[in-house]
Amino acid sequence: MENVVNGIAEYWATGLFIVAVAGLCAFMVGASSILGGRSRGISKSIPFESGIVGAGSARQRFSVKFYLVAMLFVIFDIEAVFLFAWALVIREVGWTGFWGAAVFIFILLAGLVYDSRTGALDWAPQVGPADKIGD
Repeated sequence: MENVVNGIAEYWATGLFIVAVAGLCAFMVGASSILGGRSRGISKSIPFESGIVGAGSARQRFSVKFYLVAMLFVIFDIEAVFLFAWALVIREVGWTGFWGAAVFIFILLAGLVYDSRTGALDWAPQVGPADKIGD
């Protein structure tokens, strides 16, 4: 029983902080709903962005290439995070860490070369011999 009391005593400040934050959030939401002005009308029910009237539907199809570029960006962004962390401890990890990072970079570069060769990064339309100007 004494261990339970000691465990609770160690975390009372954290519990008090969580209760205070929840109370502050509830107070701010409640105060804004009570004190805030209410304005209903057609102009309040339409989407707003910089005062520009929408030009079309937001439900348009995107090319899969946009998603591919997004995935490639995330992959190489995570690579930068790992290499930054590796650069911070380069002296401690020695040659083993160096070769590990070299293999990591090689695998990612092999993937990039594969994407390039399969045409995943080619966005321009293919120009055939009949499409060339002047022929």
